[in-house]
Amino acid sequence: MNLFFRHYGTGTPLIILHGLYGSSDNWITIGRKLAENFEVFLLDQRNHGNSFHSKEHNYTLLKNDLYNFMIDQNINKAILLGHSMGGKTAMFFAADYPDKVISLIIADISPRSYKDLQEPVSQVTQHMNIMSSMLEVDFTIVKSRTDVDRQLASLIRSGKIRQFLLKNIARDEQGNYKWKLNIRTLFNHLPEIMDGLDLKRFSQGKGITGFPVLFIKGENSDYISAADIPIIYKVFPEAELVNIPGAGHWLHAEQPDIFINVVEKFLEELSGSKLLT
Repeated sequence: MNLFFRHYGTGTPLIILHGLYGSSDNWITIGRKLAENFEVFLLDQRNHGNSFHSKEHNYTLLKNDLYNFMIDQNINKAILLGHSMGGKTAMFFAADYPDKVISLIIADISPRSYKDLQEPVSQVTQHMNIMSSMLEVDFTIVKSRTDVDRQLASLIRSGKIRQFLLKNIARDEQGNYKWKLNIRTLFNHLPEIMDGLDLKRFSQGKGITGFPVLFIKGENSDYISAADIPIIYKVFPEAELVNIPGAGHWLHAEQPDIFINVVEKFLEELSGSKLLT
């Protein structure tokens, strides 16, 4: 099945992959800005946005979805920019199809697994709480988005997170409100979403090289910790790391101007090189 996507600009292909609960809609402003110099594709990954729903969700499928998209669009090689879950999709793809990657930009996610429940406040626990709250919303009594926000507020204190989640509300054919993303499948497959690359695959100097790699971390986010730095270099020995001040995990939404500047500066270094065709 085909993925929904938005398309802007001309030039070297640049594919943007959103994170968990996200969609191409969240990246329109950034996509249009980057489209001044690139042919930008904003994808909705499966079970998100306007793309198809399925009962399965893991990085093998997401990686293959991306591969099939590139084949369908006659894209031989592309720059990949992925945030969080989208960054994991891009890394899994780059590990298996390095010849189809011009450059890799990973926003606030490490190659490792995030399944460790021993962490003080693990990402698994955070997402379980968010998804459980979303599943508990009673849409039979919802007359507006504000009604959904009120129901979520008792379980999710962060107004920013709630506003982000509310972007996933849509109406069905009868005009009733519903979640646009496939929250049940995402909840059932949260362990797979939190999974990481097989780090043993990259031991003894077998890291991924051959194209530029940029990792962008939000200063206030714990998704890339000090312990993750050697893991990043193990998988991507030549990676560059940049920290965005005053930003959390949703760094592209919290500090969009700085985020765009970091990405554009990185891409400018590719300009005029043989990597851009």
